[in-house]
Amino acid sequence: KMAGSSTPWIGSAYLFLQSTCKTLVLPSLYESSQKKPSVFKALKLALADSTGSMNGVDMLKVHCSHPHLIVQLKFCKQENCRRFLQSYREGALQKSLQNHLQVSLAMTTVPLEMELKAGNEHLDNILKDEDRCLECIYREKPDRLRDEEITELEECLKSLILHQSINNHMTVKDYPSVNFPPLPNPSQGSSLSPQVTFIFQGQQFANRTLTPDDHQKFAKLVSKKWKQVGRSLQKNCRALRDPVIDNLALEYDREGLYEQAYQLLLRFIQSEGKKATIARLIAALEENGLISLAEELLGLHSNEDCS
Repeated sequence: KMAGSSTPWIGSAYLFLQSTCKTLVLPSLYESSQKKPSVFKALKLALADSTGSMNGVDMLKVHCSHPHLIVQLKFCKQENCRRFLQSYREGALQKSLQNHLQVSLAMTTVPLEMELKAGNEHLDNILKDEDRCLECIYREKPDRLRDEEITELEECLKSLILHQSINNHMTVKDYPSVNFPPLPNPSQGSSLSPQVTFIFQGQQFANRTLTPDDHQKFAKLVSKKWKQVGRSLQKNCRALRDPVIDNLALEYDREGLYEQAYQLLLRFIQSEGKKATIARLIAALEENGLISLAEELLGLHSNEDCS
């Protein structure tokens, strides 16, 4: 049994989305304050279709990691997860999302590729073994609370659907063409983006929230200096005080440096949410002389040893 009768069944997975059309870049659309609500609405409705309920699966965070849009999912009931997996396996989720994106973005077609991961497991390789997929998802507990931005978008969607349902007696499925008010533009001082750009080695880079890919690269390459980086990050992060860093060192000593570093950055991301940005991590790496790791995270592909 994956969970006792008194324990709620909770699991997590990442859905990777990529358009196969070169002129349609999903992360760019999601980063646009005008298009973001439309993309979110399509995601929400497609996920609702896959489980048969608007609450069947929860979106915790949407990461923009070009060329992928990565959606962190949380499942609270095994039967909802089964329905989702069946819909994903049969291609129904993909077709539903393509249709909702077409309507939301007013496009003729939105060709998509999808990939589903839980931890290090690529679930696409084992989709026929549903129980094993469920076990992988159940093993991966959600590592964060829902992002504030997701909550804002959900509230907007719910209120509009409720308003339309009361006035027109429409169901959610009858409701594909809501027009959301645009979110504030980050360049206009919105709280959605604490810092739009930053300078590293004389070059300007776009700031962004840390991605799962950043997280894994950091854990893999930071080696023994993970504690020093943690102490640099703690200046503006209460969740990384010295006792926390020391406890991580003890708690994950057997698992080794990768897991210690991974858990450190996980605490940072969990506590800071959308304020856990690449700029803050790069500054901490610079402070500790980890220039080649910073270059790796920014896609400059240095081959120097960063440990």
